[in-house]
This record gives sequence, structure tokens and C-alpha cells, in this order.
Amino acid sequence: MTVIQARLTPVGRRRLTIRRLNATTIIPWMMIVSTVVEMDQGMGFERGNSGTQTGPGAIQLTKHMSKRNEKPANGRVRRTAKAIRSGIRRYPRTILASVFDSCTPAGSTPTETVARLDKHALAVSCIGHASVLCRMGSVNMVVDPVLSERIGPRIGKRTLGPARLIPAPVTPQCLRGIDLILITHAHFDHLDRPTLRELASEKTKVVTPPGVRSLIPPGYAGMTTIAGGTEAEVAGVRIKAIEPRHWGARAVIDRHRRVNSYVVEADGFRVLFAGDTAETDVFAELKSIDVAVFGVGAYEPWDHMHATPEQVWAMFKTMDAQYLLPVHHSTFELSDEPPAEPLARLFAAAGDERRRILDAHPGEIFAIDIRHNSGSGFQPDRTG
Repeated sequence: MTVIQARLTPVGRRRLTIRRLNATTIIPWMMIVSTVVEMDQGMGFERGNSGTQTGPGAIQLTKHMSKRNEKPANGRVRRTAKAIRSGIRRYPRTILASVFDSCTPAGSTPTETVARLDKHALAVSCIGHASVLCRMGSVNMVVDPVLSERIGPRIGKRTLGPARLIPAPVTPQCLRGIDLILITHAHFDHLDRPTLRELASEKTKVVTPPGVRSLIPPGYAGMTTIAGGTEAEVAGVRIKAIEPRHWGARAVIDRHRRVNSYVVEADGFRVLFAGDTAETDVFAELKSIDVAVFGVGAYEPWDHMHATPEQVWAMFKTMDAQYLLPVHHSTFELSDEPPAEPLARLFAAAGDERRRILDAHPGEIFAIDIRHNSGSGFQPDRTG
């Protein structure tokens, strides 16, 4: 009787509506949306990077399809089926946890990471997933900073999406006031608006691909949009944008958003931040790259959008690069491969050249000064 009376009162109806929204509306709705996104991703590059994919990368995709002796339509069907299975396995558990778990911060405390970078001419540090700190000359930058405990769309005060498997080694307070932020694309695991809100500073400039600028919170010193194939000088470094084999939509309908890889040059050093990419030869002509940063995870079942470790090593070998920093693994459950598999496969692919892989723990700093080392056996100095 008490329950019936509560339902008849206006306040009770309002509360019941909220409960239904949380428990019986949000979860199925998010599962439907997530499955549509998985299907959309499974279709891959047939619609391309917000459009029709052309150029060398498209040749690579056709080549791999022919190796499997599949017609393109059959390949799309297979990828879509695998995407749906992957989504059904991951999304119900993830969304339920997003709604009902508190997901309190894992206890990272501010460190002197940026200050430790300052004493080096060239230094890099992966700070989790695809987030990378880098110092070149006198400029400190961070690529795709994501420091939140969960990533995904926000509904009310909840973020609906996967939680971190390992804590971030730094907090936004550590990075506030950094010289430069580079955003490769708008996906939630690369553009985290809560993190960017906390990093907003009049000392910091931001670089984005076309169509992404509107997602950056206010409060920065300036924003520069660089399209693939063009370059610009920002915050004292030269930045060239390259369009990789990926797609940039944050949701299903915003296909105008583009994707960039960046070659950043300063003080005689050159670093490639590849961001997300499937196998492609767009990096093959790059010369004098000191460090190439590549994602090596989230390839199962997304190898048409994220290169496998073997493909990453093959791309690295086609360019004139000294060291490979592997990222985009072990932080969020975004795919079906085990967390430890990407690095194991990468080291196996590298064989006797595995010394060229910067195998870093999150927050560990690699200081590299290749200009003063002509020997091929030079090992980076670990200081983190």
C-alpha cells in the first residue's frame, strides 16, 4: 500500500521516473547505441575517414582482403558480425558498472614529471593508453591527454564507458600550464573533455584536426587546426599533419571530424605521433625520425582500424626511425585481445631488434639524445 501511495504522489512519480530512466531506460538505450556504433565501426573504411578513403592506405586494405580471398562485401559482413559479438560481450557489463559503480579515483597524486622532463633535450613518457608526454628542445607537450577514471559519453554526472585498468601516473594538476596539447582525433579514448577542462590554461596552446576544435573546452591560449598534408608552427615547434587510416567520428553522425598523425620537429629532433591507424604506407617516406609513437592494441576485432603489433613493426621498419614507443594498450578494455598480448607480439615481431622498442611503464621517462650518439647500440636513459 505504501508503494502504491508513493506512485500516486507527484514527487513519487518523479522519483519513479528517475529510477526507470537509470535502470530500465539508460542501459538498454546505451546498449542499442553501442551496438550501432560497433556495427558502424565494423563497416570500417568503406565509408572512410568521415568520407571515402583513398590513396596508398586504401591499396593496403585491398591487398589484405585479397590475401584472405574475400570479396569486400564478405569482409564487411564478417567484421560487422565480430564487432557485434565483441560489443555484446563488453558493453552490458561496462554500462552496468558505469551506472552503479562509484569509480572513485585510483589515488594518483601530483608528481614532478614535467619538471623531470625539463632537464632533457628530447624525452618521452607514456602516461597511460595513448597519452604521451614529450619534451623537444625547450617545449613540453602532451598528446591526447586522457586522465579520467572512465571514458565515454556523460549522462548527468555519470560517464558511461570503460574504467581504467591501471591508474594514471599523473594528475591534470601535473600538466596544467604545459606549452602544447596535440589532439589526434575525437574518439573518447583520445579526446577526454573532463581532462581537457582541468588542463585549460592561458599558457597552453592546442592543435586539432579539422572538425574537432568545437569539442575543446574554453580557457586555452589559442587553438590551431591543421589539416592532413599541411603544417604549421605552434608554440615554438613545427608540426606536420598526416592523415592516417582511421576515422574521426565521435558519434555515428559526426563524420565531418578528421584524424591526424603528427610529425613534430624542434631543436633538430623529429618525433612521429601516429595516433590511431590501421596498416598503411603513409609513413614510409618519413626521414630522420628519432622516436615513432604507435598504438599497438585494440586490434581484435578492429584490425581494419587499429594495426596489429606485427603491422606496426612493419610500418616502423619502412621509415627512417630510431626508436618505437608503443602505446594504446593495457589501460582500457576496448577490444578482445588480452592486455599483455600486444607488447608480447610486438617484441616477437622485432626479434633481435627489440632494443629499439621503448618498453616503458606508465609515467616512466625515456631521455634520448641521438645527436650525441652515433652508435647503433645506444640505449635511452631511463629516469622516471
